[in-house]
Amino acid sequence: MSLDPQVVAYRAARAAAGTPPLYTQTLAEARAADLAAIRAGGGDVEPVHEVRDTTVPGPAGDLRVRVHRPAGDGPLPTLVYFFGGGWTLGSVETADGICRRLANATPCQVVTVGYRLAPEHPFPAAVLDCHAATRWLAEHAADLGVDPERLVVGGDSAGGNLAAAVTLLARAEGGPRLAGQLLVYPNTDQRADRPRPGRGTDPATAVDPATAADPRAAADEQDPLLFNRHSVDWYRGHYLADPADAADPLASPLLADDLSGLPPALVVTAEHDPLCDEGERYAQRLREAGVPVRATRYSGMIHGFFAMPGVFDAGRRAQDEAAAFLREVFGLPTPAADAPAAATVGDAR
Repeated sequence: MSLDPQVVAYRAARAAAGTPPLYTQTLAEARAADLAAIRAGGGDVEPVHEVRDTTVPGPAGDLRVRVHRPAGDGPLPTLVYFFGGGWTLGSVETADGICRRLANATPCQVVTVGYRLAPEHPFPAAVLDCHAATRWLAEHAADLGVDPERLVVGGDSAGGNLAAAVTLLARAEGGPRLAGQLLVYPNTDQRADRPRPGRGTDPATAVDPATAADPRAAADEQDPLLFNRHSVDWYRGHYLADPADAADPLASPLLADDLSGLPPALVVTAEHDPLCDEGERYAQRLREAGVPVRATRYSGMIHGFFAMPGVFDAGRRAQDEAAAFLREVFGLPTPAADAPAAATVGDAR
């Protein structure tokens, strides 16, 4: 499918403004530009009953966390959210709009973890931070009003990668017990020579890594006005100080030998995203391991759309789908106004 008309308009606006790719900027410039772009595309800031910043212990010092809490007394089901940004950009601020919306729409408590960034703190610092924060929230549930029996991890892009890695660590280290994982266009295979199959495969079926790349998809992956293969390589170069670390399942969850026993997953992908195929392959690997999975590819969409509901209608639909998934794994009632079609396996158009 061709680019969604809203993506075409977004791309044209970037071209007219002469917006440089993040990977051509200094780290400081890229971090500021990333936050500005997300705020500009996030739409109206939703009020939440309570939003506050605090800290939790991490493996190398205290970690900043932002707590978004809807109205309600007592322990609440909680999503631990890891922001995107290629492990190099991002902060609790860049995920604020997403977390506000999910806190209200589910409703649940959302805690964003301010993990350490690369290249100052390369792999596995971010993974260890995210697991430590999640474990602390489960073990000290009363401190932040967390229901430890209804704890989910999630994130977008690099945050999706970290959420998947945390589920592997939690299984290996005996906790915490997780009710679900929300993976939005996650990085799952960091190998520089990873297979790049073409688009158009039903995400409910296995994707053949030997499939020849679709020429249109290949062109999308090099477009300097959109997230592309150069972006992927730039982020990976900052995150993995040793390229050999790409073989570690905590960096590349798709390479884990065994994915059985992991929590139910929602995997959201975008058709015109260089990470689309590896996200869908990970969903299929989870499914083959007996993990309940929903996989939705948003046709015509690009990487980053989930964080930009003010620009892309599909971003709001995907956030609604995420909230529906969270309600299901948390055992919360579904509002009568909800349309069930958004949370189905297959293409979301």
